[in-house]
Formats: sequence, structure tokens, C-alpha cells
Amino acid sequence: MKVIHLISGGDTGGAKTHVHTLLQGLNRHIQADMVCFTDGPFTQEARELGIRTDVLSGSLPAVLKALQDKIRQGGYDVIHCHGARGNLMGALLKRSTGLPIVTTVHSDPKIDYMGRPLSALTFGKLNNWALKRIPYHIGVSQPMVELLMERGYNPQDVYEIRNGLDFSNPTSKLSRGEYLASLGLDWPDDAVIVGIAARLNPVKDMGTLLRGFALAYVEQPKLRLIIAGDGEEGPMLRQLAQELGVSDAVCFAGWVSDTDSFYHAIDVNTLTSLSEGFPYSLPEGARFALPTVATKVGGVPSLIRHNVTGFLFQPKDHKALGGYLAQLATDPALRRRLGDKLLETGRAEYSIENTVRHQIEIYESILRRQARASRKRDGVILCGAYGQNNAGDEAVLKAMLAELRSIDPDMPLWVMTRKPKETRKSCRVGAMFTFNFPAFCHRMRKCQLYANGGGSLIQDVTSHRSLWFYLFTLSAAKRRGCKVMMYGCGIGPIQAPRNRKRTAKTINKSVDVITLRDQASQKELERLGVTRPRIELAADPAVTLPPAPPEEAEAVLEQAGLRPREGQRYLGVTVRPWPGLEDKLPAFAQAIDYAYEKHGLLPVFIPIESQLDAAAARQAAALLKKAPAAVLPACASSELAIALSARMDVALSMRLHALIFAAARGVPLVGVVYDPKVSAFLDSVDQDLYVQLDQLTAGSLCALLDAAAARGRDRAILEAKTVRLVELEQVNRSLAAQLLKDEGGAV
Repeated sequence: MKVIHLISGGDTGGAKTHVHTLLQGLNRHIQADMVCFTDGPFTQEARELGIRTDVLSGSLPAVLKALQDKIRQGGYDVIHCHGARGNLMGALLKRSTGLPIVTTVHSDPKIDYMGRPLSALTFGKLNNWALKRIPYHIGVSQPMVELLMERGYNPQDVYEIRNGLDFSNPTSKLSRGEYLASLGLDWPDDAVIVGIAARLNPVKDMGTLLRGFALAYVEQPKLRLIIAGDGEEGPMLRQLAQELGVSDAVCFAGWVSDTDSFYHAIDVNTLTSLSEGFPYSLPEGARFALPTVATKVGGVPSLIRHNVTGFLFQPKDHKALGGYLAQLATDPALRRRLGDKLLETGRAEYSIENTVRHQIEIYESILRRQARASRKRDGVILCGAYGQNNAGDEAVLKAMLAELRSIDPDMPLWVMTRKPKETRKSCRVGAMFTFNFPAFCHRMRKCQLYANGGGSLIQDVTSHRSLWFYLFTLSAAKRRGCKVMMYGCGIGPIQAPRNRKRTAKTINKSVDVITLRDQASQKELERLGVTRPRIELAADPAVTLPPAPPEEAEAVLEQAGLRPREGQRYLGVTVRPWPGLEDKLPAFAQAIDYAYEKHGLLPVFIPIESQLDAAAARQAAALLKKAPAAVLPACASSELAIALSARMDVALSMRLHALIFAAARGVPLVGVVYDPKVSAFLDSVDQDLYVQLDQLTAGSLCALLDAAAARGRDRAILEAKTVRLVELEQVNRSLAAQLLKDEGGAV
């Protein structure tokens, strides 16, 4: 593989470090050449690192012609751009070369020229034009990727990469004393030196650093500050240091080329930026195990985790910054703990080896996508009850997407959802509004497979119109040439005779494959007279979705005032509004009080559909007389809902997916059945502790909770059932892969 990188050649700071280290690493595996448009230190250092570097200067037409000739003669496979000038050239080369063009976005393009209005009107506008014409984008952090998606870039053509460094035995040319002497400093040996290496421009907000340092200095006079960098705000910052009375404790070191000696000399690394992609100063400080205090912006929290590898504060909050600096100045053990953990994290997640490997994977993905662009049909469109703040439905969607990506990681995926922007961002897919008929009909003409996915979509208990809509989408997809699959779904109840007849007719005519999550759905299809599609028993896709890290669940519990103590056990409760529930809430409350008194199960209400479930939970909690209760806020993700369910000792739920989440983590279940799908699932995992909502009494629910508490976490039995569910669920993936292969896709 041969890749040509285009960059202005005047870059400094993180962009320079990223490009130099990346190309040096890439050239151990592929050929990665660089073209710059100005000569200077950047190009000189690149050549010293062994990077093949050319400089092309002159008029735009002349440079463009020279680039075209070089690319044609060099036989390159990919053009990789960096910065405004590189992006402009890449955009202009797109049509003439026919090669895939990718750009790395190092920072927010809208604020790159903060404080330089003329540059914003010229280079900024041209860069924005070029970015929109470049098909593939790489963000240097997850927030940068999200920013690009928010601005309309195709989520499936946006990649993330982490700035990597060499963490193997960093050494400095100068000792601490020698480095300080080189700056003309005669600071005491016990000084605690704070440092920052950054451009002195408005985005870096050095004023906040000086104000925070001044507050900490009053409390801890042994603090000192070195500011390494230059820029247009230098004179203003020196004046501010004098006004704050800390000029004798602050050194403006100017631009520093020997960064290793700088980081070796300081005790605390800082960052006060208003915006960042992912700054190299953080992993550079991590190499020297420096505790770090940084603003919570961009990709910073991916490395600086509050009170784990450093401290985070909100931009411009100089008081918080000052407090953290004073705390670090007085506690050497804290500095060592944070610094050592930061070094460990940096080595594991930010090594140059990981960055290079991932960059090559991105190139390979881009080339594969370029090759499949000529396909007449490509990809999958998914439809379900998505974008309605229901953690269960979102878990189904994420699990389906993960399985489809495991079949073909480059396959285009589109989702019909009530909230396209949110789905696009959270799932990294193309998205359209559920009822945008022209959009999804157009997409159906281009996709290989239509997957009507998860949940009980084919039923008329909640709505006749929703049933008619989903049946329409099945027939519309088939008429437009898609293979059609009903994926891991439940069927029924369908009560109206006309609806039963229409359902059977549509499914027999339009559906190729149906996978079901329970035997009750299979029997309902038989009663309907559905015979034509292939029908297989599988499981709900949500059983395969992994939980969020346990510490995220613990953080939610702590924020709700539930500070875990030794031996504390929890009862996870999920109720949902349903006709007849209000009359049964007193019985719910009595049983929950009983479980708390007898078994020490502290009730925690976990909403699955945020607004509806939370309202019902508050009603139930208000009726409790003995048990303190916590009604958790809406879960930020399905993975978090699963992690919270896993933290419970017994699950009491009306919601199907709350039961699925708990079952998948080996938690004993008590179900309240408002819909046959709930009992169907519990029967499928041999869990017999459930009661019909209309038959529920306080006594019956207390007896079920007694039985569940007595069972405890019988890991051997419950985990065996979970393994069986997961194995059965793979039928969904297998049949989807077969349909895509039959349609001519590469699987």
C-alpha cells in the first residue's frame, strides 16, 4: 500500500507531532510519503526522521499539476490530507485522480482561527468547502468524531484515531536542575513546578491558568509555573502575571523544542483549553507519569479520568483549577498515584504501535468501501421502535448492528428512527425519520436487505395503525427488490380478524425469513396461517449486548444517594404504565416494603422507557412506608441499563427487556405479566416466578420475592441458561448472513 500525505509544512504542536510520529511508524509497514507546500523546520525534522518529503510551492495551478503528476507516477492508493491547505489540495484532486481522499481533523475547524477574523474568512471558508468534498474523515478523539457527525458528515465514513506516542523508556537530555538553569531559574529544590506546553492563543485560555495558579500560590508559596510556548497573547499574559502578583513565580519559556527535558523537570502537567480534539501534551506528560489537571473538553476525558489519572474542571473555572493545584502541591503521594495510573493508561491505550495499526486498518477499510461503490445494491435498512427513549429497543438495535457489522464491517447500515440525529450519533449509522416515506422507499431500492427488527412490532394491542405501518414496510421493501427478514421478533397478540388476515397475507407474500424470540410467537404464526417464509426459533438480540463498565453503574447509584455498604442488597424494580396498574400499585408497594424488611433488598427503580417508567416509578415509590427508595434517572445508554440490572440481587419487572437484561447477567427474576411476551420469555429461560397483572396481590408478590431471594444468584444454573440463549440468538446472525450472501454480497 502506498499513501501520500498532504500538509502545509508550517504546522507546529500536536498536529506536527501526530504527522511525524504517524508517518515514521507507518513506514515500517507501508510506504507513506509526504508533500508540503512550504519549507522550514517541519519538513527538515520530517526528513531527519527518515520520512520521504517533497516541497511543492508556487501558484495553485502549478502545484496542482505537479501533484497530479506525482500521484500518477507514484502509483499511490490513498491521498491523506491534514489542515486547511492539505484539505484544499485533496478536494481539488478528487476528480482528476479517482483515488479515495481522507483527512484527519485535529481540532474544531470553526474555532481554528479564533482571534484572526481575516484568516477565518479566507482559510476557514476554503477549509470548510474542502472538508465537505472529502469523502472520508478521521477525528483524533471520540468528541471530534461526534462533532463531525453533528455537522452532517456521514457517520459511516468518519473514523476515530488516538494520538499515539512511544512510551518505551522516555529519557531527557537535561536533568531537572540543568533544565531550570537553562531557563535562568534559581528555584528552591522543594518547589512544586506546574507546567503547560501550548500555543499562546485564545483557544488555549492561558489567562485561566494564571488566575488559577495565582489562587493556589497564595495558599502554597512553593508552587512555580513554566509556560512553554509562544503566540499572539504572550504580552497580555505577561502583563496579567504582573497584575496577579505572580510574575516572580512564573517563567515564560518561549517555544520549547526539547519537550522531554521540559516534562522531566515539572511535577504537574496542565491544560486549560476551551476546545480540543486530543492534545499531544497529555500523552507526552503521561510518558513521564505526571499528574494532570485539564479542562473537560474534546477527547481529554478519554485519558484524564477525574481522580483516577488526574483532575478535570470546566473551561474558565480558575477557582477549581487553583484548588486542584493547591491539593497536588501538598500531597506527594497523590501526585505519585495519579501519575502512575496515567502512565499505565497511556501505555495501554495511546502507544504509537496502536495508532499505526489502527491507521492502516482505516486505509484498508476505505479501499474496501471504494471498491464496493459500484455495487447496484449494498447494505441493510433496519426498522423498529427506535428513537423512543426505550433502553430495551435501543439495546435490540445496537445488538443487531453489532451482528451485521460482524458479518461485514464495511456494509452501509440505515435505520428508520423517531430521532435520526440521536441515532446517527449513538450508533454511527445512516438514519432517517421513521415516517419519511420517500426517504425509506428510496433507500429500499438501494439496499440488499430490509430487517424488521426486534420487539413485538406485529401486534394490534397498543395500536392498529402501528401494525398497518410495519406491514406496509414489509411489502414496500419486497416490491423494491430487498430481501426481507423479520429479525429476532415477537408476534402478537393480533386480535382483530381483519388484522389477522392482512398480517398472514402480507408476511406470506413479502417476507423471506423470520427469526423468533419465543415459542409462543411461533405458535401464533401457525394460528395465523403463515407458511411461506422460513421460520426459525432464535432469541432476543439484546441478550448479546455487553454491559457498561461496573464503575459507571456504581457512579449512577452514588449520585442517587445509594452509597454501597458491605452486605447491601438491591431489588431492581421496573414498572410501566398500563391499564390496571394504578389499582395494583398499593400491592406493589406492600411487597417491596416486605422484601426490604425481610430480605434487606433496597428498592431501586430502573426506568427502561425513560419518561413513562419514571412517572410510574415515582407513583409506586410514594406509596412505600418502610423502604427507602431511589428512582434512577433515564439511563444514558442501553449498556448502562444492563450494568445497573447486573448490580441488582433480584429483579422485579413488568418490562420485558429489564427481565432480559437481568437474566443475561444471572439475576433471579420476578415477572409481572401485562402482555404474553413477558411470560413467553420467562418460560423460554425456565423462570417460573411470575404473576398476571390482573391477578396480582400483595401476598402473591411477596411469595414470589421470597422464592427469588431464596434462589439467590445460582450462577451455575442461570449462567447456563444465558449461554443457551446467546447460542440460540446466533441463528439471527446466521440467517441474515445467508440472505446477504444470496443477494450477491461478499460475506
